[in-house]
Amino acid sequence: MPEISSDGEDAWFRGSTEDYAAVVLDLGLPKIDGISVLQRWREAHITTPVLVLTARSSWQERVTGIDAGADDYLVKPFQMEELIARLHAIVRRTAGKSTSTITIGPVSLDARQMRVTVDGTRIHLTPLEYRALAYLLYNAGRVVPPHELNDHVYGIGSERGNNTLEVLVGRLRRKLGAGLIETRRGFGYVVNGEAE
Repeated sequence: MPEISSDGEDAWFRGSTEDYAAVVLDLGLPKIDGISVLQRWREAHITTPVLVLTARSSWQERVTGIDAGADDYLVKPFQMEELIARLHAIVRRTAGKSTSTITIGPVSLDARQMRVTVDGTRIHLTPLEYRALAYLLYNAGRVVPPHELNDHVYGIGSERGNNTLEVLVGRLRRKLGAGLIETRRGFGYVVNGEAE
């Protein structure tokens, strides 16, 4: 679930203490400006992908943003579809993926169309199921702790317990096959296999 910070101080704190898939950072934030927030994150070795969003359109401003550590830059006004496409692109790049589709075994997920197929047959997932599957696929080979998957699916600070997550993963297994998502008791969930 997306989170919003109303000022640079809050954005800097959240970005320094939470694990996000990506950040859309406005340069015109109160308290601490966006460039300073970004520079502080990079100085602290925080590598979360950042898309800078600004009304400043000069090439010098774009260079400043990229030099500060931005992964991409979008000038206002913009189309929401372009923002989403650029976010997907920087998340794929940081995960080592160059296309919008990730395939592991018989399961393919197309992030652009938000479509999942098994052996070429489309599988209908709920938004929560899709978010959980996408996160696990993009983290294939790594054990994802339950609290991390819970935060990604339901939002940071969610009151939902591990049982709710187990039910969600159980539904995914029924739809996609039992072998895709492995439970490591006491550690979390892992998708085994190499992404294509």
